[in-house]
Amino acid sequence: MAEIIQERIEDRLPELQQLERIGLFSRAEIKAIIKKASDLEYRIQRRTLFKEDFINYVQYEINLLELIQRRRVRIGYSFKKDEIENSIVHRVQGVFRRASAKWKDDVQLWLSYVVFCKKWATKVQLSKVFSAMLAIHSNKPALWIMAAKWEMEDRLSSESARQLFLRALRFHPECPKLYQEYFRMELMHAEKLRKEKQEFEKAKMDVGNLEYAEEILMGELARIIYKNSVNIIKSAEFHVSLLSIAQLFDFAKDLQREIYDDLQVLHTDDPLTWDYVARRELEIESQPGEEPPTTKQTKVAEVGRREERCCAVYEEALKTLRTEAMCKCYINFCMERFAKKTSSRLLREKRLERTMVAFRKAHDLKLLPEFQYKQWSELLLHHDFLTEALEVAGAGMELFRGSVMMWQVKLQVLIASKSPDVAMLFEEAFVHLKPQICLPLWISWAEWSEGAKSQEDTEAIFKKAVLAVTGGDSVTLKDKYLDWAYRSGGYKKARAVFKSLQESRPFSVDFFRKMIQFEKEQESCKMANLREYYERALREFGSVDSDLWMDYIKEELNHPLGRPEHCGQIYWRAMKMLQGESAELFVAKHAVHQAGQL
Repeated sequence: MAEIIQERIEDRLPELQQLERIGLFSRAEIKAIIKKASDLEYRIQRRTLFKEDFINYVQYEINLLELIQRRRVRIGYSFKKDEIENSIVHRVQGVFRRASAKWKDDVQLWLSYVVFCKKWATKVQLSKVFSAMLAIHSNKPALWIMAAKWEMEDRLSSESARQLFLRALRFHPECPKLYQEYFRMELMHAEKLRKEKQEFEKAKMDVGNLEYAEEILMGELARIIYKNSVNIIKSAEFHVSLLSIAQLFDFAKDLQREIYDDLQVLHTDDPLTWDYVARRELEIESQPGEEPPTTKQTKVAEVGRREERCCAVYEEALKTLRTEAMCKCYINFCMERFAKKTSSRLLREKRLERTMVAFRKAHDLKLLPEFQYKQWSELLLHHDFLTEALEVAGAGMELFRGSVMMWQVKLQVLIASKSPDVAMLFEEAFVHLKPQICLPLWISWAEWSEGAKSQEDTEAIFKKAVLAVTGGDSVTLKDKYLDWAYRSGGYKKARAVFKSLQESRPFSVDFFRKMIQFEKEQESCKMANLREYYERALREFGSVDSDLWMDYIKEELNHPLGRPEHCGQIYWRAMKMLQGESAELFVAKHAVHQAGQL
């Protein structure tokens, strides 16, 4: 192995001598390069090979190439590249070839090879890399697309790109992305030919044997791909994606019309088709012979007319396609338009009116899901239509009586309208709903009661909630209860609540930290109480929370009535209770704190 390494180092000597001769590197730097290269060569020549060694080798050589480039710019010397840079590039390619042969399945390694070749190697070399990669990873459409795009955009070879797409489709005959990119490529090719022809005609040049078939210039190859693909992939979403690509090319108007017409015929029962057709009305310009809008008022009127046409298409769709998905498309369109900013009050009112019509239509057809009842109610509530909001929330709740969200919506409307029935509806909700999903309602009830009822009523609600909500959900509730107690009755009230809940597991760390903070906010902060809270917290979380132990130690050190002599005992208790990483973290934090104390 030593002989091989020595031979490879000797192969580098001509380029290193050139680097020194032309003044890019000093003798000391050349020696450092030889030493580092020897180490890297040793690592990739040993019997047990590691991928990381090959990656490190490549990265070192790339860094060297970039350094050479920067120094060339600095001294203004651009000769001897064949002897220096090309030699390094060939060596790196050799390393990549060995690595990719050893770890064939590593796509990231292949992509790194591609990236290197794009920057440093020739186009011919990169074509060979793509061929080798695709021979192994023919099951990955994205790699075929990458190779074809490179042939088209970098090598300017439409024929090579076409051959790659055709080969890819033999492996993946039902891959939508391949068809989309192949379709785009043929349209780009047609556009390129059209521009070439225009330039030749403008310059009045003799194009000799060059022929530009009219069918090719009009995108006939793209049309063939379109026809073949929609026979295989029968999806409105795919069909629309091809139409969106075709619309990027102005010369393909006939193809766009054909795709659009086929979409309406082949996918008339898909909501996406109707949604696309409706939204297209927004883009249709003024009819021939009509004056385009110029003033702000006429532009607003034109936008209003276009939106009316869109809604008319949705209404037409719902006559034949009465589905929840179709209603959702209609409502989403209206909501999007309503959300758009406009200074025209009339247009804003029309948009709101259309949105309400869409919601009402879906409701009448019994095709409105619960989250859209929520949207509808909140929209009405936001615009102070309290009576209508109450009606909608009630209708949604009747349809989805097992949904916490719908009960919350109804309660939200009742609270906004200052109804006397709020408390009664909360009670009714708990009768109809499963206890395990009621946490949001208990919290809402307590929050409402805090602003609308007496302290005694709110505490009664919290006490009921603590009994009703069990398991992990109760953790949030206890935190809320403790916060409310401190807000409403101060420290004394909070301590009473803490005492009443201290055996009611489970807890959060915050539950105890809140009490510690409340104690520290008092004028006469009692160390005995702090110890009690820390000890209770450590009983629950002492095996996992290193911060609690550290804070306890700091408290004993810093509090006027603290006992620093107890810190050692607390430290050893922590070491016994903490496990794994928590123990290591505690030791590290304690060491930092000790250093800070010195």
